[in-house]
Amino acid sequence: MSDWHTFDVRVYFEDTDAQGVVYFANYLKFMERGRTEWLRDLGIQQDELIEEHGVCFALTESDARFLRPARFNDRLQVRSRLVEHSRVRFELEQAVRRVDGEVLCSARCVAACIDATSFRPRRIPADVLATVTASAASNK
Repeated sequence: MSDWHTFDVRVYFEDTDAQGVVYFANYLKFMERGRTEWLRDLGIQQDELIEEHGVCFALTESDARFLRPARFNDRLQVRSRLVEHSRVRFELEQAVRRVDGEVLCSARCVAACIDATSFRPRRIPADVLATVTASAASNK
């Protein structure tokens, strides 16, 4: 299992409902940003995946647990780490927490590699898979 990748987020008014609490679907948006930044920090740009390999990643599963509310202006951290992979998918554990460490939402998310045009499953490009697995292996 790899170490946690951390991405900072601040809660804006637009992220909240009438009570000033983060709307539940926005945690999924925060985690999407966390997955994107995890890949980016590994040197993997999603637009380049489409241009160079004709593939992209699509979330196929998410099992989220909403534990505590975040509120307007809270500073949060989205943490992501690889827990499993195959030739066609990644499984990540993710958590959104306050900067004080209190976990607000946790999830296991599966992202599949798909053809960017047909949306059919494709193997993860070898160089991308090697980068991700090397990073995970170096963090054990």
